[in-house]
Amino acid sequence: MPSFATEVKNEIARLMYTEACDRTAEMAALLRMGGTITFGAHHAFGVNFTTENAAVARKLLNLLKLEGAGVRTEISARRTRRLNKRNNYLVRIVPSPGVAGLLEHLGLMQDGSLNLGQEPKNLAILRKNCCRAAYLRGAFLGGGSVNRPEAHYHLELVAPNYAFAHLLHTLMKRLSFPAGIAERRDVYVVYLKEGDAVVDFLGMMQADEAVERFEVARNVKEVREQVNRIVNCETANLQKAVDAAGRQLADILVLERSGVIDSLPEQLRETITARRAHPDLTMSELADLLCVSKPGVNHRLRKLHALAEQYRNSQS
Repeated sequence: MPSFATEVKNEIARLMYTEACDRTAEMAALLRMGGTITFGAHHAFGVNFTTENAAVARKLLNLLKLEGAGVRTEISARRTRRLNKRNNYLVRIVPSPGVAGLLEHLGLMQDGSLNLGQEPKNLAILRKNCCRAAYLRGAFLGGGSVNRPEAHYHLELVAPNYAFAHLLHTLMKRLSFPAGIAERRDVYVVYLKEGDAVVDFLGMMQADEAVERFEVARNVKEVREQVNRIVNCETANLQKAVDAAGRQLADILVLERSGVIDSLPEQLRETITARRAHPDLTMSELADLLCVSKPGVNHRLRKLHALAEQYRNSQS
């Protein structure tokens, strides 16, 4: 069964945008997140992009077909040797003179030099909010993950270097997401930890099916938590009632051994009789049985406790 993150990627990978600027921004982030530069004959540039998700590989091929200005692509798959034995898909942009123009267009090359490790000097492809959202979609496709909604809320983008992580963090802040940034071993992680923020981010990526599942799961989770709180509260109240009844029965036993019960006022005697007969009743239920108010029962029981304490002290 695919993970929730895989389902989200499969959903947004099926989307294709009408605006060329959105396609450019998405492809730029996708290649920057998971691409490596290769070199061919005559110092021609190429790009290798690796992913475990077939839908993401197809998405990149479609983007290159629309925005690649005639660059030649190849795709291959191989089985990993790890226990899960997933396929790895390699999308290869074959080295050619035209690839440099594509890299310039995507902000991965500037003034004839590669720009994979620093923020682009020219953020033309990120000036509009739609392009920023598309860029973050590409980053999620290339290196994002999100917990299943039944677990704790967490969405993250794993960037290969701090400059790229800082750019992603800045874009998320500009779009009003409460993002954080942290270093994890040899990579940097930009993350969201609030349920509303995760839902909004999925919505921004147009992952409508994921949003619906997330909201349903979150509502179920909140109802369960509310039920648990009520049960815990009722359990705690029941325990308090049991403890209180135990203390009251202990007071009655002291008074009985002291031989003073018959000399007590009628109201206190009937309270003792009711408590003895119904040790499991709460204070409210005991009050209803005696046809008095709850404060009235409390007052009687405090009197009994004070008398019991006097006899306890006299015996010590």
